[in-house]
Amino acid sequence: MTTPRLASLLLLSTTILTPSLAWAQDSTTSTTATDAASPQDGADEGQAPDISVPGGAIIVTGQRSRNVMRTAPQVISVLSSEEIARTGEGDIAGALGRVTGLSVVGNGYVYVRGLGDRYSLALLNGSPLPSPEPLKRVVPLDLFPTSIVASSLVQKSYSANFPGEFGGGVINLTTKAIPEESFLEFGGGLGWDTETTNKLGYTYYGSKTDWTGWDNGNRSVPSALQAYFNSNEVINPTSDLAKELGGQLVTSRNAVVQKDDHVQPNWSADISAGTRFDLGGATLGVIAAAGYSNKTQTKQITQQRAQGVTADPDQLFENFTAVNTDNRVVANALVGMGLEWGENSIRWTNVYIHDTDKHTGLRLGKRENNPNADYMEQTTAWYERQLIDTQLVGEFKPADDTTIDLRAGYANSKRLAPFEINAEYLRTNTAADPYGEYFVNRLGNGNQDPTTITFSRLNENVWSAGADLSHQFAPGWTGTVGYAYQINSRTNTRRSFAIYANGDQTQISNFGLLRLDVLLQPGTWYLADNGVNYGLELREPDASTAQFDSRLLNHAFYGKLDGQLTDALSFDFGLRWEYAKESTILRPIGAAPSKATDLKNEYILPALTLTYEVQPGMQVRASASKTLARPQFRELLYQPYFDPDSNRTYQGNPFLEDSQLYNAEARWEWYFAPDQRIAVGGFFKRIDNPIESFLTGSESFITSYANAPKANLYGAEVEFQKYVPLDSWGGLFETRRLLLLGNYTFTKSELKVKDGDTVRIYGAGTGTSLATDYFTNGAPLTGQSKHIANTQIGFEDTESLSQQTILFNYASKRAVSRGLANSGQPDIFEYPGLTIDLVIRQGIKLSEDKQIELKFEGRNLTGRSHREYQQMEDGKVNYNTYDQGRVFTLSASAKF
Repeated sequence: MTTPRLASLLLLSTTILTPSLAWAQDSTTSTTATDAASPQDGADEGQAPDISVPGGAIIVTGQRSRNVMRTAPQVISVLSSEEIARTGEGDIAGALGRVTGLSVVGNGYVYVRGLGDRYSLALLNGSPLPSPEPLKRVVPLDLFPTSIVASSLVQKSYSANFPGEFGGGVINLTTKAIPEESFLEFGGGLGWDTETTNKLGYTYYGSKTDWTGWDNGNRSVPSALQAYFNSNEVINPTSDLAKELGGQLVTSRNAVVQKDDHVQPNWSADISAGTRFDLGGATLGVIAAAGYSNKTQTKQITQQRAQGVTADPDQLFENFTAVNTDNRVVANALVGMGLEWGENSIRWTNVYIHDTDKHTGLRLGKRENNPNADYMEQTTAWYERQLIDTQLVGEFKPADDTTIDLRAGYANSKRLAPFEINAEYLRTNTAADPYGEYFVNRLGNGNQDPTTITFSRLNENVWSAGADLSHQFAPGWTGTVGYAYQINSRTNTRRSFAIYANGDQTQISNFGLLRLDVLLQPGTWYLADNGVNYGLELREPDASTAQFDSRLLNHAFYGKLDGQLTDALSFDFGLRWEYAKESTILRPIGAAPSKATDLKNEYILPALTLTYEVQPGMQVRASASKTLARPQFRELLYQPYFDPDSNRTYQGNPFLEDSQLYNAEARWEWYFAPDQRIAVGGFFKRIDNPIESFLTGSESFITSYANAPKANLYGAEVEFQKYVPLDSWGGLFETRRLLLLGNYTFTKSELKVKDGDTVRIYGAGTGTSLATDYFTNGAPLTGQSKHIANTQIGFEDTESLSQQTILFNYASKRAVSRGLANSGQPDIFEYPGLTIDLVIRQGIKLSEDKQIELKFEGRNLTGRSHREYQQMEDGKVNYNTYDQGRVFTLSASAKF
């Protein structure tokens, strides 16, 4: 069955200034005495971006400072709100894809230096967030709208103030601050997708309020079904209860696929406002925002699966073409308040996000086990996600040389997917079959799958807290100590029903011609009462794996010292102690819970960075550290789990262990003018026990996980930013300049697997298995592109808003999944290739404090397709390949 990649959730927030040391203050040790005298000093570089991180501050909000990347004690990349706006991206994942060494994989998962999402840590204002994804603990970053992000910091070298789950790096998003002055801003936009808009797509009724992103109650779980869920019992397939429930599952509103000959354009609207109140000795700031977007995408997908090492279409396990239409609606709201007095502040931020994806799909193709027949599958689904986040931060300065920072946060994420319906129809194409020329739904008979109806629910809570104390005990020397607490609690439930017909085959074929809602109406469940042998059964085949609970508890203490050894040489050294207990427990329906899978570990994680200033504006860094990566919750459960988003079955491995990473890098940087730089660096990582996926099974392929023995990753990166004044051209160019920005990252990773190495695979015997049966020596880590490059070429006005930017992005092929274990199959690769975008922004000034901004965006101008494939010797197997449209968007906003 084909189900969509889950559409993403939009996240909105305001700035919380979490514990901070100010890099721009005298207490900072990462600047040298000669900096202030440097003519290339970035003090002229304008207002520094707001950056909020845990455990020791990075920058004083709003202070005019030198280049943050230069003054930071670690290797970082920063996107300010202006740089984000220049990209024109609607979500922060897209903007981060322009940063050196970063690539976006799947639905908003950002890979840092080729390491997968399990090795990347994402924070909001320094605080952790829950994930609404059943198979992941990390948050997809396409949830975050760029419109409310003040800055995005990517730190690539580890420091002890960050959590130890820091493989490739940390991505910290800082939301916009309490305003300096009152404002009101509103806007809207229209978009056109050349592969979707005004073309054929598919939909189903659902409810009349679906366009809002909220269901009007049509998808509420019927009371009898909810009572069954609460009973913790497994249904008898032929019982009266089964008949009662079966007649309530499929209706004309949730199961009838309809053509939409003219799919609507994309559109969006948003509004935000803020103000400040002078309370005498204090200032109270308030900010509020709301947004709405409605986007539709239709994809015609080639979906092939190989069973051997050939791409011959006649020997494929399956060969399908699918057409999926996804209507994604995102609504968000935010309220933030801040109280500031002197150098002290308290900030409270509250976020509500609601994201839905209304999915409709049809799939037509052939299978190896019945090569003459045609199979058609239909899917209707409603994926609803919600995130609530509240954060409270207090920042206090009891003395000139001492700061105390306190923070606490609560976040909740939910994912609901009621009435996810999949039905399969078969056309035998044989003359002996009286129904051979028709598509018939035989409900699990005659090489057909049953019709399934699935209800899934995920709920995760994250509580976090922290305290930090920083003290400057001598000029150029600052010490910081801190404590951090975090607990994640998740419940994931998936109740899936399969409908079979076990009666007379002629009756089954006769009824199988009916529309799905007519076929499974309440009356057909009671045909036996009228002497008709149809024999409907309602089964719950996955009751033994329907629910699991997970928990992660983390305590951490750290100490950190920043020192100026000489005028040119500074260091940042820290130690972090972490205790973590990760547990996952399966709760089968109608049976006792399984024994919990527990991982309990303590770590000491050191980090050291040295910075040497060669000359004013030019410096060299070197760093070394130890970090770790933990298994995802679902990866620890052995019981199979079907993920409708990827259309794959997963099976965890209770023998998984934490991965440990040993990191080193060196970097040369030259800041030759304000906002201009060139940097060259190299990096190396050794990973012990990296967690890698592999594919196993025969006709039912299953993705599972194991700790490979070792892996190495190394590479180099270069970045360049230069402004060329055009005032010498005169006339229209008197206030304009040319932007030249580019970066390139080379990364190579290799699994280290030698003869005699072993792995532990649950269910593969009581001992160990040969690692070479599952992993190939020298194979790259999944998700890693060898080459990533970005270029921006643009014109902009230095005195008003006027920007014209063309953006190039290239990523070479990367493995997204392993080939079938012990089959000789190659890995499955994705090839993002080259994409070209154009963004034009133009401001129209109405008065001194009133302006209208017009924006035009052209995305994927070359029409680059999405390509996922296996390269066999005799050709390609297209695993998940489809055309992507060129997307053109016009928007306008007004600010008062």
